[in-house]
Amino acid sequence: MDYLWTPWRYTYLSTAGRAPSCIFCDLHRGDDDQKALIVYRGVQNFIILNAYPYNSGHSMIVPYEHLDQLHKLPAAAAMEMMELSQRLETALLEIYKPDGVNLGMNVGKAAGAGVAGHIHLHVLPRWVADSNFMTVIGEARVLPELLETTYQRLKQKF
Repeated sequence: MDYLWTPWRYTYLSTAGRAPSCIFCDLHRGDDDQKALIVYRGVQNFIILNAYPYNSGHSMIVPYEHLDQLHKLPAAAAMEMMELSQRLETALLEIYKPDGVNLGMNVGKAAGAGVAGHIHLHVLPRWVADSNFMTVIGEARVLPELLETTYQRLKQKF
């Protein structure tokens, strides 16, 4: 049997579902954007890297307002979210040259939301066959760059 060690995920595993407050609200109220992985702050939304990414470049657009359903998002915030998704898509295409880009939102725990109480839009680059042996059989994801590198690359675009 082979073992792959991922000690950086322990923080997530040991705190998942136990946070007394909202991770997104806590992060955007902080004063260290780099530590929080906040790439850009807009008027109504911010762009943040996913701390446990599916692929390098996996980012999220998050409204400042703590809302649990998309239809509750004010029109101005929704419009800015779409504008930021276009900018983020462009940046990811330039930086990573992927074969495609996934944009998605899981609204509610039953829909797969990791943070069910605060909506957020995932934006991530995809490549043909990026779900390979390691992912499917090995149940492990291999990322070619550190989050700090991803942060710097995206930060330059914003």
